[in-house]
Amino acid sequence: MEHLSEKFGQAIRAIRLHKNLSQEKLAEMANLDRTYISMIERGKRKPTLDVAKSIADALGHRLTKIINDIEAK
Repeated sequence: MEHLSEKFGQAIRAIRLHKNLSQEKLAEMANLDRTYISMIERGKRKPTLDVAKSIADALGHRLTKIINDIEAK
């Protein structure tokens, strides 16, 4: 069973790739480190709500939509 943080990371990666963004560019847009983005995408880090919101905003998505999409799967 996947944890929410792993599903969140997979969703972030899918959106990032769909938007043709590198981890480095997303990190820059969200004011985070690229390695932190990588760890989130791989489910190795559990972002705080503030960090999750920053990433969602940088991707142009609502955090609630990302969470709802994860829960619907």
